Amino acid sequence: MHPLAAVLSRKDSRPATEDFESDPSSKVAVLYGVGGNFCSGYDLKELGESPPTDLFSYGRGPMGPSRFETTKPVIAAVEGFAVAGGFELALWCDLRVVEETAVMGVFCRRFGVPLIDGGTVRLQAIVGLGRALDLILTGRPIKGPEAHQWGLANYLVACGSAVGQAVHLAQSLTKFPQECLKADRRSTLNAALSSDSFQEALKFEHENGVPIIVKESVAGAQKFVSGVGRHGKFHIDADFDATKSKL
Repeated sequence: MHPLAAVLSRKDSRPATEDFESDPSSKVAVLYGVGGNFCSGYDLKELGESPPTDLFSYGRGPMGPSRFETTKPVIAAVEGFAVAGGFELALWCDLRVVEETAVMGVFCRRFGVPLIDGGTVRLQAIVGLGRALDLILTGRPIKGPEAHQWGLANYLVACGSAVGQAVHLAQSLTKFPQECLKADRRSTLNAALSSDSFQEALKFEHENGVPIIVKESVAGAQKFVSGVGRHGKFHIDADFDATKSKL
């Protein structure tokens, strides 16, 4: 495993996400399931026998990290079924690497279990209101190819390869200047989910981004002037001496 990529399983995922957030050596996380499926949601046997009292007060999400706001990217590696609360966990992630045979959907529709792990909030931000209502109201399954057409799946991959492809993607993100990456992620999420107006989103983007110019942009510009990264090349993490820059 790449030392800068953390891999989280859905078991005990809340403590794992908090550990990931506090670990400066982990830049990107991959969330995946075990046993051939991403996650089938909340334990309906437990819910049917004795609903946990903490479900009735707002706090920790029933599915674990669904209300936890990390400052770093998380990638979902979706194989098998990602349904009900498991679907909401996939939506919590920034990117979704989805296998061709994977199935996602609001399967809890059939049993009168509401979406309370962010599904109604995040799904429409990702695919739009009309498509979100299609999945939420009908509870129908959506398979990998259709999810990819919708933009719900960012990457469509062969069966059995989601975790490996997601880790590879995570590793590629660790090569970029991290403060800038996190700042742009923060501005994007704010505009989509938190901002009250267009101008407010622009103001947040400006105030969030300007400090990065001193932290990383000047050095990045010096790299470019020296010849690093020309012609769209992404391998720019070679040794660089700022004193030799023409800037």
